[in-house]
Formats: sequence, structure tokens, C-alpha cells
Amino acid sequence: MWVCCHFPGKRRYDRKQSGYGGQTKLIFRKKAKTTKKIVLKMECTECKYRKQLAIKRCKHFELGGDKKKKGQMIQF
Repeated sequence: MWVCCHFPGKRRYDRKQSGYGGQTKLIFRKKAKTTKKIVLKMECTECKYRKQLAIKRCKHFELGGDKKKKGQMIQF
């Protein structure tokens, strides 16, 4: 009986990889998503109740930044 911590798929993969012949299975490189979903993790200070609030996907997220005003000139 085979006694090991690996799963059957891992054993099969290791057996196939051993020896000559290089990489036998595909290595996934075509990642579709370039952004992650922003999740706010909020916690009550009194009762320690936790709640997660999902926001849309975005590349840059700033919490509590300066407010944009209408007609304001851009300053650097």
C-alpha cells in the first residue's frame, strides 16, 4: 500500500515529470484579470462585529483621500 502525504494527482504528476523529457503538462500563463476586487473589512469597536463590503474592481484605491472640487486647478 502507498503511504504518503501526496494526493493521487500529485503522485501521478511527479511520476510523469520524473526522468527526461522536460515539462510534461501545461503551465498556465494567460491570466485574464489584471485587477482585484476591493473589499473593505469593517469592524465595530464596541461589539467587535465584522462585516466585509465588496466594492468594484479597480487598479488604484485610496481611502480617505482629498476631495475633488468642481473647477479646481490641478496642483502638483
